[in-house]
Amino acid sequence: MKLLLINPPSENEIVGNNPEIIESERGYSPPLGLLYIAAYLRKNSSHEIAVIDAPAERMSYSQLEKQIASFAPDVAGITAMTFTIRDVLKTAAIVKKLNKNIKCVLGGPHVFIYPDETIRLPQIDFLILGEGEYVFKEFLDALENGGDLSKVPSLVYKKSNGEVLKTPLAPMIEDLDALPHPDRTMTPIERYSSLIFSRTPVTTVFTSRGCPYGCKFCLRPHLGKKFRFRSAENVVSELEECVKMGIRDFLFYDDTFTVIKKRVSDICDLIINKKLDIRWDCRARVDTVNEEILVKMKEAGCIGLHYGIESGSLRVLENINKGITPQQARDVCALTRKTGMKVLTYFMIGLPGETMADMEETFRLMKRVKADYAHVTIFTPFPGTELYRDGLASGIIKKDCWREFAENPEDDFVPPHWGEYFTREELQELLVKAYQGFYLRPARIASILFNIRTPGEFFRKARAGLKVMFMKKDRSAA
Repeated sequence: MKLLLINPPSENEIVGNNPEIIESERGYSPPLGLLYIAAYLRKNSSHEIAVIDAPAERMSYSQLEKQIASFAPDVAGITAMTFTIRDVLKTAAIVKKLNKNIKCVLGGPHVFIYPDETIRLPQIDFLILGEGEYVFKEFLDALENGGDLSKVPSLVYKKSNGEVLKTPLAPMIEDLDALPHPDRTMTPIERYSSLIFSRTPVTTVFTSRGCPYGCKFCLRPHLGKKFRFRSAENVVSELEECVKMGIRDFLFYDDTFTVIKKRVSDICDLIINKKLDIRWDCRARVDTVNEEILVKMKEAGCIGLHYGIESGSLRVLENINKGITPQQARDVCALTRKTGMKVLTYFMIGLPGETMADMEETFRLMKRVKADYAHVTIFTPFPGTELYRDGLASGIIKKDCWREFAENPEDDFVPPHWGEYFTREELQELLVKAYQGFYLRPARIASILFNIRTPGEFFRKARAGLKVMFMKKDRSAA
């Protein structure tokens, strides 16, 4: 069979309650979920596979239609998040317009949270819940050979009479080393970049799946809570493959790369012993690193760590079950700077129980940790999270708006905010205050300019700086 895996255009993406600068300057990352599936199928089946990454290729819908028509797939697999569902459905409608017999299959976190609502949308034929590598092969084999679809795990589909059928979920993949590395030859590697790195191409790498922490604002249901990880040897072999392709800058995209220090140390030792000339950064928690591991990471080419600090108020941190303290954040950010690595911090405003006094604590901590970059958003209660359920139960969120949106993804949808003490407009004004208060300090501007290494980096950061300077206080959230 001919399978076309599609990362749809982002013309109608819901940007949540993020400032516009985050969306416009974040760059593009390869669709690794699709590339893992493509690599597994190429290795373990005779199906013909192609991948389209429409955002990275800046592909319009008319161009996408021509690409789909040219490949003429039997099955179109589309990755779906709640924020991208409008573009997902528009892509599926194009597929059906070209040939109503092409099967449209969705996977991703949105369909895991809202399977019943999604399968009833007219453009969609099948959903695959959870991890897709093994299941997609079983599904394609059954479809090609007239097999019994009810025997394929993790599948949601409609019978001819409209009845919705669900098969039992497949177990999570325990041995991640058994999966082939994502096939980066199938998308344009030169299109991937990051505001953090001065050179291209840049790629992302997942060294683990699942998050063992209990933050109430976060949910990764399709990957589970159990932390499953690849061996150091397997990770570094992927890095070596990328280096042969001309990629030397990496973003380790695990929810938390530093869960197990020994594993991080083993990865670093292999990078050092193999003399890989690479640079990388990663996401971490301030309670998962110490000076010893930071020094080892620096020696192995790490240039920065992303820390989710969220709030400067201990009380608010406890409300969201973050499990860290503001003092830990200050201490670990200082340690990271001491090793010569960059510090990238993430904060939210408008969190449950947060008052103006709490928010001022956040603004002070943003400056005290002396981060190189600060990413600030208005807290959005995401679908399926504990805080979203709490908001509905308490009446702070007036209706189950995410479920209504899943049933009918209308263009005028605005994501909810936590309207306990602040209106959306007040939060947007405070967001501007946070960004301008952090980035428009003379010392911060001088530091950014001093560390610029290439003309391309200068123009990207100058463009971002101008957007911070002229941020609008009345910007719509979506």
